[in-house]
Amino acid sequence: MDWTPHLLNVVDVEATCWEGAPPAGAANEIIEIGLTVVDLARGERVAKHRLVVRPARSRVSPFCTELTGLTQREVDGGVSFAEACRWLAAEHAAGVRPWASWGDYDRHQFTRQCGATGVAYPFGARHTNAKAVFTEANGLRKRPGMAQALSRAGLPLEGRHHCGADDAWNIAALMLTPGTLALLR
Repeated sequence: MDWTPHLLNVVDVEATCWEGAPPAGAANEIIEIGLTVVDLARGERVAKHRLVVRPARSRVSPFCTELTGLTQREVDGGVSFAEACRWLAAEHAAGVRPWASWGDYDRHQFTRQCGATGVAYPFGARHTNAKAVFTEANGLRKRPGMAQALSRAGLPLEGRHHCGADDAWNIAALMLTPGTLALLR
């Protein structure tokens, strides 16, 4: 486990979702954690990871499968949320290494799910809202979605949008654009 000060974890989660309101008794739960490790000193993405997480209180809806590509069968083979949080801490120094996500959804989802399950929050206090930093670095008035930001930066969307691992990889690319990287350093 390397928590070198110049490394940043870029995290993107996918959660159970429905076209309308959740079914009775169901709640949004993380079903995929995408993580890209960025070396800020070298200005490059150095590792890409994907962890499928088994939901405990909800099921993957057809709408969710269409959006994320994840099926109930696939997430049934995933790790528990507690195991996923332990993985973040043990393999990616999540408690000490700074981390970023596109907006605040991912941070809030971890906070809600940890609170609901009694699992220890795996991250330290140093979170960067990558969407806000990108917006500031590019002098934008409105915060763009990730796909919009990639287009604005002249970067391709690599992989599938709404796949946690691919989205983390793409967000990391946005974090490494010159103006954004200058604000992070």
